Amino acid sequence: MGKVLAGLEPQIVFDIFEEITKVPRPSKKEEKIAAWIINFAKENNLAYKLDKLGNIVVKKPATPGMENRKGVVIQGHIDMVCEKNTGVEHDFLNDPLDIYIENDWIRARGTTLGADNGIGVSMGLAVLKSNNIAHPAMELLCTLDEETGLTGAIQLGKDMLDGDILLNLDSEEDGAFTIGCAGGANTSASFKYEDDAVPAGHVAYELTVKGLQGGHSGIEIHDGRANAIKLLNRMLWNLTKKFDLRVSSIKAGTAHNAIPREAFAVITVAKEHESQFLMKVQQINDTMKKEWITKEPNIHVFATSKETPTKVMAKCMQNKLLNSLYAVAHGPIRFSPDVPGLVQTSTNLAIVETNDFEVFVLTSQRSSVGSEMKDVAVLVRTAFDLGGAVVKQGDGYPEWQPNVKSEVLTLSKKLYKDMYGVDAKIEIIHAGLECGLVGEKYPNMDMISFGPTMKDVHSPDERLYIPAVGKCWNFLLELLKNIPVK
Repeated sequence: MGKVLAGLEPQIVFDIFEEITKVPRPSKKEEKIAAWIINFAKENNLAYKLDKLGNIVVKKPATPGMENRKGVVIQGHIDMVCEKNTGVEHDFLNDPLDIYIENDWIRARGTTLGADNGIGVSMGLAVLKSNNIAHPAMELLCTLDEETGLTGAIQLGKDMLDGDILLNLDSEEDGAFTIGCAGGANTSASFKYEDDAVPAGHVAYELTVKGLQGGHSGIEIHDGRANAIKLLNRMLWNLTKKFDLRVSSIKAGTAHNAIPREAFAVITVAKEHESQFLMKVQQINDTMKKEWITKEPNIHVFATSKETPTKVMAKCMQNKLLNSLYAVAHGPIRFSPDVPGLVQTSTNLAIVETNDFEVFVLTSQRSSVGSEMKDVAVLVRTAFDLGGAVVKQGDGYPEWQPNVKSEVLTLSKKLYKDMYGVDAKIEIIHAGLECGLVGEKYPNMDMISFGPTMKDVHSPDERLYIPAVGKCWNFLLELLKNIPVK
């Protein structure tokens, strides 16, 4: 079978990216891609080193005449968010992604593409592999487990890097240079599963909310997209009041940094109310379609007959859970007073999972202001405290404070204007980047982030814009050629 991306330019970048899409790399399960990168280094006679966690740095000396320039670190993460559409058969631990081209976009059938951050890593590897690119001393830092909490950057060894400038290639907008980002933290809640027997005369159904866009809980949190957990809980709360519905289990969401696209609940309802219940579900579907016709045109709410479960939640526990899920915040909390349109603080209701012992809920908070991060975490915590849950909160990761006097930023702005005739957009983003954490370990590192255009990352609609890859690659090469002297 021929290569899907054959003939695309820059060929060296797309060849590497296609190879990476064949290697499974879920967060916390990066063994296969790490081994692939180490083998890549060996095949290209490149030195490499690992820290205790397994972060990888691949090194290449400066090309002739560039030895006196500042050293450069290209940085990207090697894990990916693993989301797939319902009904898609794909094992993220073993299967290659099924990529294809649609117009000017690269996509994966039914799953996330992993261009976040596979394309950035591919560019770094392409620089290291090439023999005709002028560059100073180079290091490629490949971090682990970025998507579930920036674990790799948090535990990055302090003796891994020698460079002076860090180019993070994990941004997703062509023509934009990122110089700062929000910090983040997670809040989880555990509701002890208190059970009852299924009431006599009850029949079982699975309630489903699907067809939503989902997306990145930092980049798209301002966009007004629906949260499947919120919609499902709203339906459960109202149906319970009307029909004395009993909930057996709820399952929704897959990642702390993804807006949930789908949500499912197994419930029981009295047989005598079955027809009225089904009519009400249809009415709810019609209502939600009207409410979300502009932002979520593919929303679908329905009930499917289900085998009767072995137990349901005790009424008191069920009420506390549904009330807490109704009360807990989701979405932007505050917009920046200084940067128009920038979300300053937000929270994402991300995951609900049920097992024999608990209902587990995971949320994610972001803010570019440390004090507001603490405040929104308390806001979320209290909703779960009032429901009697056991709440845990992590330390999270810090915001990346912008340096508007950065030497590499000044150089990048000039080069971009010279190359493309327009000014690059300078931005601070609400998503989390690893730059702040790297900066804590290497405080003198001058940093900037950029990358090609991607859309709907962290969802099966993720896609990579082909023309932007070449544009980003050409800029990267020009930047490396013009890195200042030490």
